[in-house]
Amino acid sequence: MELIDTHCHLSFGQLAGDVEGVVASSKAAGVTGWVTVGTDPEHNRRAVALAERFDNMYAAVGVHPHDAKDVTADTLAELEELARHEKVVAIGETGLDFHYDHSPRNEQRRAFAAQLRIAGKLNLPVIIHSREAFEDTVDLLEEYGGGLRKVVFHCFGGTARQAEVVLGMGYHISFTGVVTFRNADEVRRAAALVPLDRLMLETDCPYMSPEPMRKQKINEPALMVHTAKFLAELKQMDLTDFANAVTAASKSFFDLP
Repeated sequence: MELIDTHCHLSFGQLAGDVEGVVASSKAAGVTGWVTVGTDPEHNRRAVALAERFDNMYAAVGVHPHDAKDVTADTLAELEELARHEKVVAIGETGLDFHYDHSPRNEQRRAFAAQLRIAGKLNLPVIIHSREAFEDTVDLLEEYGGGLRKVVFHCFGGTARQAEVVLGMGYHISFTGVVTFRNADEVRRAAALVPLDRLMLETDCPYMSPEPMRKQKINEPALMVHTAKFLAELKQMDLTDFANAVTAASKSFFDLP
């Protein structure tokens, strides 16, 4: 079995202190590829440095909506420069977060639009963070993302109706351990709708460990096998067949070898 964690934060916290051990555990579990994702200039640089160190590890660079208020012309120039690195495979995560509103909403929209323009210029996929901001996210994608070839709504926690909108736009949807949570019936209804060629898996570690490991506060790529097993059962598929299908979708999305 081969799986790719398409969205992890290996430059964060305790994971960053033992990346070698995290990678070894991941490989032993069958998760043999990783896209480590930046959220601000410092973590973008760290993500690229990690991708340089490990085979089958790649980076995405972006500014999280929480940090949109700090985005300057220099921030965007460095982001574009990093995005040209041979192991950078996407822009993100970027988007809108109207749950916490750590940055003013207009600043979030401005930073999001700017990153969509960079992705279009460089012909890179985009990793979307959207929390309590679905309609605004879709509106901005329609306005600024018309030339984008690949977009994924990461850590999908929306409704089946929202999933249908995303799929109708030609985009991908990625699921974390949230889909295994007891109170996630709506997310499971959404997952049931997503065809295998548009479905990806991620941990979003160090956050959101899946059941039955939810009490493990620090998530890691090795635990993604629990999400894979859960979704394979939901799709009434053999685990290996399911893993092969979503891995093929992930490789195609990020243009991985």
